[in-house]
Amino acid sequence: MKLYPLRFNPVYSYRIWGGDKLKTVLNKNYQEESIGESWEVSDIKDNETKVAEGSLEGQTLKQLIKKFKGDFVGNSVYKSFGNNFPLLIKFIDAKTPLSIQVHPSNKLAKQRHNSFGKNEMWYVLQAQENAELIVGFSKKIEKESYQAHLKDSTLTEILNIEKVDKGDTFYIPTGRVHAIGAGVLLAEIQQTSNITYRIYDYDRVDAKTGEKRELHTELAMDAIDYNAYKDYRTVYSISDNVSIKLVHSPYFNTNIISISETMDMDYSKIDSFVIYMCVEGKLEVDYNNTSYNLQMGETLVIPAVINQLKLVGTKAKLLEIYL
Repeated sequence: MKLYPLRFNPVYSYRIWGGDKLKTVLNKNYQEESIGESWEVSDIKDNETKVAEGSLEGQTLKQLIKKFKGDFVGNSVYKSFGNNFPLLIKFIDAKTPLSIQVHPSNKLAKQRHNSFGKNEMWYVLQAQENAELIVGFSKKIEKESYQAHLKDSTLTEILNIEKVDKGDTFYIPTGRVHAIGAGVLLAEIQQTSNITYRIYDYDRVDAKTGEKRELHTELAMDAIDYNAYKDYRTVYSISDNVSIKLVHSPYFNTNIISISETMDMDYSKIDSFVIYMCVEGKLEVDYNNTSYNLQMGETLVIPAVINQLKLVGTKAKLLEIYL
């Protein structure tokens, strides 16, 4: 049995803040209301995605890694992570704001939850007029001052709020307080972790439970980076038919490719799987005399053993993700 470019069936998640853009804009197929997240590639327990088509249909990431090892994920990746897939790939639709939150570092997450930390990044696919994201603090803050603002529900006065538009990109390292604002549709790339500390949730009541969601104010206190930084937004300029660096970190590398003609892709120097997220238009991924169609909102995993393929399109944008 051979590996081929793999499409997975997404896992859809209800969220108090979810809208309907995953269905109306990204053509996702589900019936439920308030779906906020489409988990495209997931190895999270009880939320594992499965191969959608071909001879490996129904296989989870863990099953694929156990069967194909380094041929699937890359030898160095397999050596580092064993049978665990290192990334969680999502599309997120925020009809109303997400909670203000923070993720713990690898060290803290390991100590408290026996989990990876959650370094992540966002790429904005669509944003309504005046849509915003919260990323970090607007000035360096002392822990006592932070606690006072939290108590007074004036946290937003000390947070860095960014107006956003299509194509905007942000890296969110662990410890950085953040929140997606209303009217933002984005792609999220992150470490495989489901650990989030909610700091403030606007005193909302979840219609499904009739209760407010749990906050993790004490756990968050030691996880937060209270420093302020000059630039939170990733600066890049795009060129057609070239892989342009967006975010390169110790946890993942993400580039953007704007495709206007056929591109020959060579991954022989990368000892890793590659994930394609189509964020605009549509294209074909050609491998071994087979074409895999990919349109905005769809994701494809290229096993590490596949070194040569073609991207065929005239007007498409693709996130290219690997370790």
